[in-house]
Amino acid sequence: MINIILSGGSGTRLWPLSRKLMPKQFIKLFDSKSLFQLTVQRNASFCENPIIVSNVEQYFLAMDQLEELGIIKNSSCILEPVGRNTAAAIALASFALDEESIALVTPSDHLIKDEKNYKEALQKARDLAEKDFLVTFGIKPFCCETGFGYIEADGFRVKSFKEKPDIKTAEKYIKSGNYYWNSGMFCFKIKTFLKELKEYAPNIYDSSLKAFNNAKTDGKTGCFDKLIRIDMQDMARIDEISIDYALMEKSSNAAVVPSDIGWSDVGSFDALSIEMPENHDNANNLILADKEVNIIDVNDLIVVDTKDALLISKKGSSQKVKDIVAALQKSEKKDLTSLHVKANRPWGTYEVLEIGDGYKIKKIEVKPNKRLSLQKHFHRNEHWIVVSGTAKVTINDKSFLVRENESTYIKSGDIHRLENPGKIPLVLIEAQVGKYTGEDDIVRIEDDFKRIN
Repeated sequence: MINIILSGGSGTRLWPLSRKLMPKQFIKLFDSKSLFQLTVQRNASFCENPIIVSNVEQYFLAMDQLEELGIIKNSSCILEPVGRNTAAAIALASFALDEESIALVTPSDHLIKDEKNYKEALQKARDLAEKDFLVTFGIKPFCCETGFGYIEADGFRVKSFKEKPDIKTAEKYIKSGNYYWNSGMFCFKIKTFLKELKEYAPNIYDSSLKAFNNAKTDGKTGCFDKLIRIDMQDMARIDEISIDYALMEKSSNAAVVPSDIGWSDVGSFDALSIEMPENHDNANNLILADKEVNIIDVNDLIVVDTKDALLISKKGSSQKVKDIVAALQKSEKKDLTSLHVKANRPWGTYEVLEIGDGYKIKKIEVKPNKRLSLQKHFHRNEHWIVVSGTAKVTINDKSFLVRENESTYIKSGDIHRLENPGKIPLVLIEAQVGKYTGEDDIVRIEDDFKRIN
């Protein structure tokens, strides 16, 4: 089987722990591994040659974390310039695979704890896929959950898909005994999937095929053997719709494998709270922080403290985090929804040390043989001081080296680039001075896609 791993995400449901540029699947929550890494690791014994579907702003996170695992060979990546939901993502990945192969489609941000039952469920799904069924995995419900969609089953056949119910409807589903939570995982033969997609969602099929055929393919990029870059205009022409709506609800060949696999979508802090009992105090408060936090005479709270944001929520209300994120996105503090104080980029990391009126100070670390884009700023000047390593600096038409304890200056409007030509990480302090120091004051003149952002 080939594992198609869907790894896009907006980072809103676990804010401020997760952000747009560091969504929950890449946060190392369990045993110093991310949900993405656990997904890859879990499926590695059943699948070969995984294909990752990601986006421009996150693909390097997947690449770095795959390299950390060191267990995957012959992986590839479909790079979406903009997300168009699961139908497009799965279609694009399917066009990259042999028609006779069987695909296991998994989100990258789910937790599965019972790997023995998971293996048995995969075998059942594969057997059905060999018989040309489109298989989904139905999670056996253990409570009246209103935050999930449901699958109504008639034996192994899917009878219907249900929207997220109210509590009374959920109770009715549970009592009936033939309803399962919709996990968003699938298994099918590529030939069968594409045939059914062409029949029931021809617009998705045609526009995805055109986008795939027009894509640019890079060779070896990090741990990826292939990097398939979809054109923005082609991607924008694909309908934004889930695979359930586009195909599964319409197909007469949909099957379900009831699964009791210790599954969680970790879709809220309430869900995360169940999986992290070690972070609870005696009053059932979930506390996630890098500093000592003490709470007196309050129960059932969720406290999430990061360097730049603090969230306090009553348990049972953490789904409302998305409302906070939506409000922040419309405010002057919109960067809080996208970036952590320390941000990961394809070339390394930067950490904001201090922000004041008219200035910002950062610590920048550039990996060996990596470089930033050729760029300019309209509203800020930059002072670079090298702490360790050697920097190759380009300013307009001149390039020169800046070594440890040396500095240089880039004035507003200068076209410039920073590069690490050495074999050790380049560490420097950047002092920005100007009336506006937001991350969106950047014009990229040239990008080396494999090496820079």
